Amino acid sequence: MSKIITLSEAASIALHGMILIAKSDVKLNVNQISEEISSSRHHVAKIFQRLAKENFVSSNRGPSGGFLLKMDPKDISLLDLYEVIEGPVQVQGCPGDKERCPFDRCIMGDIAEELACQFRDYLRGRSLADYL
Repeated sequence: MSKIITLSEAASIALHGMILIAKSDVKLNVNQISEEISSSRHHVAKIFQRLAKENFVSSNRGPSGGFLLKMDPKDISLLDLYEVIEGPVQVQGCPGDKERCPFDRCIMGDIAEELACQFRDYLRGRSLADYL
C-alpha cells in the first residue's frame, strides 16, 4: 500500500525523542530514548549527535549523562527539528518533478504543492511545548 506522507525513521526519532526530553525532569540517555520509542540505540545516538551539534540539546557522557534541552520548548518548532534531519521542506509544483508538462494543466492539480505547504505549516505551527 502506498503512503502519501511518511516520516523517515530519523525524523521520527528526532521528533519523538525531543518531546521525551522536553517532558522529562531529568537527563535522558540514548538507551532510555531508544527503549521508549522502540528504535535502535545506534540510530538514536546518531540523530542526537546531530541535534547536539545544532545546539538543540546538550550532551553529557558517563553514568549520569544524557541529554537536556538547550532552549525553551516553546522556541523549538517541529519544523526546526525536521529540517535539521531532512533538510528544508521543498514545495514543488509537479508531483512527477518534471520541468515541462505535456498538458495544458497538471492532471494532479495543485495537490503536491498544497500538501507540502500544509505539512510545512503544520510542523512550523507546533513546538515541543505543545506536547508537554
